Amino acid sequence: MRSATANDWLPISKEELDKRGWDYVDVIIVSGDAYVDHPSFGHAMIARLIESEGYRVAVLPQPNWRDDLRDFKKLGKPRLFFGISSGCMDSMVNHYTAFKRLRSTDAYTPGDKAGFRPDYATVVYSKILKQLFPDVPVVIGGVEPSLRRFTHYDYWSDTLKPSILVDSGADLLVYGSGILPLKALLKLIKSGGSINNAHSIPQTAYLTKNGIEDIAAPKIQLPSHEDCLKNKRLFGQAFTVIETESNKLKADTLIQAVGDKLVVVNPPYAPMTSEELNAAYELPYTRMPHPRYLKRGSIPAYEMIRHSVNTHVGCFGGCSFCSISMHQGKFVSSRSEESIRKEVEKIIAMPDFKGYLSDLGGPSANMYKMQGIKLSVCEKCSRFSCIYPRKCSNLNDNHKPLIDLYKNISALAGIKKVFIGSGLRYDMFIGKKAEDEKKYHYMEYFRQVVKNHVSGRLKVAPEHTSDKVLAVMRKPSFGLYQQLKEQFYLISEKAGLKQQLIPYFISSHPGCTIADMADCALETKKTGIQLEQVQDLTPTPMTLSSVMYYTGIDPYTGKNVFVPRNIEEKRQQKLLFFWYLKENKQEIIRILKLNKQSYFIPKLFSGK
Repeated sequence: MRSATANDWLPISKEELDKRGWDYVDVIIVSGDAYVDHPSFGHAMIARLIESEGYRVAVLPQPNWRDDLRDFKKLGKPRLFFGISSGCMDSMVNHYTAFKRLRSTDAYTPGDKAGFRPDYATVVYSKILKQLFPDVPVVIGGVEPSLRRFTHYDYWSDTLKPSILVDSGADLLVYGSGILPLKALLKLIKSGGSINNAHSIPQTAYLTKNGIEDIAAPKIQLPSHEDCLKNKRLFGQAFTVIETESNKLKADTLIQAVGDKLVVVNPPYAPMTSEELNAAYELPYTRMPHPRYLKRGSIPAYEMIRHSVNTHVGCFGGCSFCSISMHQGKFVSSRSEESIRKEVEKIIAMPDFKGYLSDLGGPSANMYKMQGIKLSVCEKCSRFSCIYPRKCSNLNDNHKPLIDLYKNISALAGIKKVFIGSGLRYDMFIGKKAEDEKKYHYMEYFRQVVKNHVSGRLKVAPEHTSDKVLAVMRKPSFGLYQQLKEQFYLISEKAGLKQQLIPYFISSHPGCTIADMADCALETKKTGIQLEQVQDLTPTPMTLSSVMYYTGIDPYTGKNVFVPRNIEEKRQQKLLFFWYLKENKQEIIRILKLNKQSYFIPKLFSGK
């Protein structure tokens, strides 16, 4: 692999434009993340995609929004449009903990330094660009606009906010991966069209003053933003429609009134083919941060994924607290093994690669090449999950393609070990019928992972021990985790491996009481678990959990749900994870007594 030069990256400064001899650019991509030319960074993939269509593209990473705004002017005015992404994370999740404390670090910035992007970055960037270049269209995309495309609950302001299109003033919103809608937009522009007449492109959203009768597509009108503000149940009802339509192969256009305008959200594209996904991952990335960052320190998010490969997008798990299906979609699109191999070979050629691939996975590692057996059945389906509360009979969840992929990539010259760092959905291979084990290679897959692809610790996510709470989370029974644990240590022992199983847990989820957390503490004590990987729920936009958190209602049943809402309640719940620390004993005893749960005190602290 030859040494990269500055021209291998897309330009990010006037000097780099001049070196290329460019006196204009077609598109400027503004990003809240530092510019890392790697397919795991959305701004890089979108910029490279636009470049591949024959356009001049520049990247404006982490512009200063606090001064005279010179950063926003330095690349000039793009001929076609500005594209804005807050980064790989919602900017508010990036900035604040679940307890609304300001984070002191930012993994997407050199040196892990915080403070290089604003709160609500998409809105701030868009408003500035509209102020400076009022005649240039603004297209917003990425996870932040994607999950804020309708009226949504914003945890950090504790309010319902309208579609991000309203506050940002953007001309077009692209949701999901953005690959197909952007290609369609560029094709439209090439044929003489503009963003102003791009309103028929799937997987986009826009604001209009036209009436509902002017929208010809099959459509559903949601409760208005103002009605949602007045009535929490209507907000919940709107969410159920949004989630249901998001889980369909053939969805309707969704319309929501806000003030005197309509937010129009077109249905998504069909899941990408392998060829379409391959093409996006095979663009000429340098796979490295821009050289300007060399003196500023490493970028932690990049260090985590620099030697990893994404095999697929989408997730059909449907967890209440997860936004992946509302962003990437429920239906999985997988890359071909050949495309994955090509990317691995590029990694092998990197000077710093020592033979260890850090991850070969996706949102859920073990969903590669899994889809409906009969597409005609999928076309009639609107389930939020293909595996919960039970596996769909039409789902082909054969793990053999993954087993073969792991073996073939592991056999490449230059590869010493392939690790699986992505989360495993273990209810897809644990507790299955004997006749299905052989047909779908469930335990064969797990044995392969445990024996060959664990870097000493395998992380999984049971999330809680209470089946009542797990049902609200849309997660399987804790009993399955116990079966997994037994099998993990049995396989490890037989293989002569000393390995650990590390469970992830969540506190303060809707439906979870202090009694449930005390029971969780007791259950983990019984099973010998001293938890490390824990988090308190952050209600992120457009998830079922955030809707329940705001309304106190399960929108599907209409029943009330207990919600630990204030910071003190959340603090108390999280503390119970750490019952085994001596410094927490007296405070936990106080909390249990205060909540009339003294029953747990002798059981938790006997012998301590």
